[in-house]
Amino acid sequence: MGRFINPFTDVGFKRIFGQEIHKDLLIDFLNSLFAGEKHIEDITFLDKEMLGLTVEDRNSIYDIYCTGSDGEHFIVEMQNRGHDNFRSRALFYLSQAIVRQGEKGADWKFALDAVYGVFFMNFYESEMAAKLRTDVVLADRDTHTLFMDKMRFVFLQLPCFDKSEEECESDFERWIYVLKNMDKLQRMPFKLRKAVFQRLEDIVDIASLSKADRIKYDESIKVYRDNLVTESYAQRKGWEKGLVEGRAEGRAEGRAEGRAEGREIRNAEIVSAMKAKGLPLDLIAEVTGLSSEEINKIP
Repeated sequence: MGRFINPFTDVGFKRIFGQEIHKDLLIDFLNSLFAGEKHIEDITFLDKEMLGLTVEDRNSIYDIYCTGSDGEHFIVEMQNRGHDNFRSRALFYLSQAIVRQGEKGADWKFALDAVYGVFFMNFYESEMAAKLRTDVVLADRDTHTLFMDKMRFVFLQLPCFDKSEEECESDFERWIYVLKNMDKLQRMPFKLRKAVFQRLEDIVDIASLSKADRIKYDESIKVYRDNLVTESYAQRKGWEKGLVEGRAEGRAEGRAEGRAEGREIRNAEIVSAMKAKGLPLDLIAEVTGLSSEEINKIP
């Protein structure tokens, strides 16, 4: 086991981004994510049960729900494997955060706060472009002009990030590098550049965990590894099934091609024999079902 916790576990992810006493880490990450667009001074953690996450989500999806100092809502998730209707699920939970802002009574005039979904993805999503960051906003299809800023999705496909420590150019890239490689690092990079990474090191060092937290972390590591094994098994079985089906399909195609080729050879033999007996062309065509052009090509 490495020196630092694995951020792809439930305990690891929430220790970094989901605790009130460490909320400066989440604030710094969000500010690096939206650098040049907005600056968050503070956040308040909300009850994520308001989003209605299912029990089935818990083993592979870790979530945080909070509001920023300007009233905007942030849903931050770490997802370790893809699943059916992945994008529809993201839309569903952001929509819930929108709907829950509604107030009863005739005086409410749909004054909504913006909702941001930040989705760490520890996998490739086949229906998305193969890049680290995909931003989705509500915009005019033709002019690309922003229609409304009340809903925004930021998908982060971590496997697409392959920069080295030296190649990281922004605080956002430094955060992604650290998160992706944390459980393999023996030292925390970028500490001299920015104090937040020194604080991060103190928080994620496994040696700093209490006995109770270490037990919880070890259990979350077990769940994470079990999920990896399950996913790997499913992928292997799918590959094996595809291979068997491909072989069967290939054999069927081979038999069909062989039968077609055999028929062509047999027809050629019959045409040659009938020509040798001096039979008329129309009779040969009637017997074999071949056209006059096809018959004339056979010696």
